[in-house]
Amino acid sequence: MQPKLANRWAIAAAAVVMQICLGAVYGWSVFVNPLIAGQHWTRTQVTLTFTLALAALGLGTILGGLWQDRVGPRIVASVAGVLYGIGYLVAAWAVSAHSLGGLYLGYGVISGLGMGMGYICPVALMTKWFPDRRGLMTGVAVMGYGAGAVIMSLIAPREIISSGIPTTFLTFGIVYLVLVVLAAQTYANPPAGWRPEGWQPRTAVAKAAGTTDYSVSEALRMPQFWLLWLMLFLNVSAGIMIISQASPMAQQIVHLTAVKAANIVLTLSICNAIGRVLWAWISDYIGRARVYMLLYAIQAAIFFLLPHLDSVALFTAAIAVIGLCYGGGFGTMPSFTADFFGARNMGGIYGWILLAWGAGAIPSPLLIARVRETTGNYSGAIQVIAVVMLLCVALPLLAKAPAREQVRRQGAAA
Repeated sequence: MQPKLANRWAIAAAAVVMQICLGAVYGWSVFVNPLIAGQHWTRTQVTLTFTLALAALGLGTILGGLWQDRVGPRIVASVAGVLYGIGYLVAAWAVSAHSLGGLYLGYGVISGLGMGMGYICPVALMTKWFPDRRGLMTGVAVMGYGAGAVIMSLIAPREIISSGIPTTFLTFGIVYLVLVVLAAQTYANPPAGWRPEGWQPRTAVAKAAGTTDYSVSEALRMPQFWLLWLMLFLNVSAGIMIISQASPMAQQIVHLTAVKAANIVLTLSICNAIGRVLWAWISDYIGRARVYMLLYAIQAAIFFLLPHLDSVALFTAAIAVIGLCYGGGFGTMPSFTADFFGARNMGGIYGWILLAWGAGAIPSPLLIARVRETTGNYSGAIQVIAVVMLLCVALPLLAKAPAREQVRRQGAAA
């Protein structure tokens, strides 16, 4: 008797829950000013916590992706949940003890590793369970990650005011640990070669997707892999610059209070989540490369305008578009990767792709924090990223799916 097939829709629901918990990092900016005021740390020192978390996330996606390809997603996602929750608990102690190093270790390194290990599991699962809706369902999974900051931006500012930062970290840490570990218990890979009954690729994008499953080592030898890595890195660098400073930026540019600036973070978070589904769904019809061209072009225009927007409505609209484009990059890239390299080793391959996430989180948040400290405003850093986005528009034109013969020649040369 064949074992009962797991319910892919239940796995998808659990994936969204897990990603909502892990995505709370995008609400980090609500902690920035309270930490500066309460601990007397500099803006650059506080921002480094966020940078370390996303850098550790990049490492965690590699470790988690390779590990889940060997042992399956359930164990990896469970360990991820434990690490993620413990990181928050360490951060709570660190703030109480006025330990900047402890905050870096807890929220930055431990939670960051847990985020990365947890993030890769549902993304890889969706490409395997939903070949018929690859773009849409990977977008739905990572939508949860973008939505995580919605909860953080709604609850955390008021919790910080009423109970303090340590209690806020403690509460979120316990809740997230429990929810992530519970969600992980539903995870299972489909049988090798599984497809939905009666499904055949019909759209041009589905037909163009590769049918060869490349190994991690094969993918890493190919220029297509590093092109996708670079494309994600640049999109992350642009969006993460704004995410890391959204609340204080709104307070300076359009003079909002800290509580009202949390609404900007909320808007950014909602659009980040929506963009992951919207652009991923669009990519199923117009192609992944064309979506990335649009993302870069739209962001270039918005970043040029952003420092000059003195209206709350216009500033909010610009932040919303940035959120849509940032989320769109994450929503589209899993399908882009699976189309090129297959779904079988998606955990390991996409784990390496997501190293671009951690790498992209290093330069731009520190750049914008440093520019703000030295010049008193954000405009210089924003204009730099606008030029970068404009130059990026040509990159997707180079994205062509690899051929097996290409890999063989490169392997022989190596």
